[in-house]
Amino acid sequence: MKVVCDTNILIAGLVTDGLCRDIVKRRLPSLELFTSKPLLRELAEKLKEKFGVESEELPLLAAYGEKVSIIKPSHLPKPVCRDPDDDEVLATAVTAQVDVILTGDNDLLSLKTFEGIRILSPRQFVELLDAKK
Repeated sequence: MKVVCDTNILIAGLVTDGLCRDIVKRRLPSLELFTSKPLLRELAEKLKEKFGVESEELPLLAAYGEKVSIIKPSHLPKPVCRDPDDDEVLATAVTAQVDVILTGDNDLLSLKTFEGIRILSPRQFVELLDAKK
């Protein structure tokens, strides 16, 4: 399964125990992951701004960086979401031709799908993976 994971899921997986940590630590490594330089930049900025840590200081994030394929997303023909960062997630997903966008962002979740790509919450994502077993 090909997946784009938004920064909020990755941060939640890094800083809190629970479902997102389980996803980041145990479930994402077995999947084909995609991101873009703008999404990685956003992740590094949020980690520094909110937690005062550099992304290089987090071993779990380093492991993610080794696993993920970094692509150059095409621009969307027109804005879809209020937040340009959300459009960056969509553009990355479309360019990488992924199956799923994993997000906790309500603006993205409200779309449900985009260009045939399913947009799932962490709980929905786990249910999908468990159903495929």
